[in-house]
Order: sequence, then C-alpha cells, then structure tokens
Amino acid sequence: MGQSHTGAHIYFTVAFKPPATIGLPQNTVTYDEIEGVLGANGRHDLCVVGRAIPIVEAMSSLVLMDALMAQKARVGVRDDLVLDRATAAK
Repeated sequence: MGQSHTGAHIYFTVAFKPPATIGLPQNTVTYDEIEGVLGANGRHDLCVVGRAIPIVEAMSSLVLMDALMAQKARVGVRDDLVLDRATAAK
C-alpha cells in the first residue's frame, strides 16, 4: 500500500461473470441412468448490474481494511522489537 495515505483516488478494473443459473429446463441423466429435467425454481436475477456498485464498494472496503490491519500488525511488531532491543541494551 506504499504511499496511498495521500488521499488520492484508487482506480482498478472490475469484471463480473454472468450468473450461472440457466432459466430454461434442461434434460439430464443421473449416475444411475435415470432421465429427468433440470430447471431453475424460484427467483433468479438475469443480471447483476443493479447490485454491482454495492458489491464492488463492499469488497473494496474489506480488502483495503485487511491490508491496513496487516500493515498495522507489521508496524506494531517492528516497534515492539525496537523497544525490546533498546530495553535489553540498558
């Protein structure tokens, strides 16, 4: 995260894969060779565009906070090590 404390905007590229649910009934066969029809029941969104911005904002916040906490942990450990050495030298 080097030098990102300036308040500058963070830019990145985001890609979404299409939803996996196929709304059309499909013929299928079980491992026991029993034929059947596989279909989607219930509410399924055809497009995630309406939820894309909140999803990206939430995941970006989580990733940045995780990086910040990891950095704070590293700096805290380093500061403790420096204090231990100074105390041991006395």
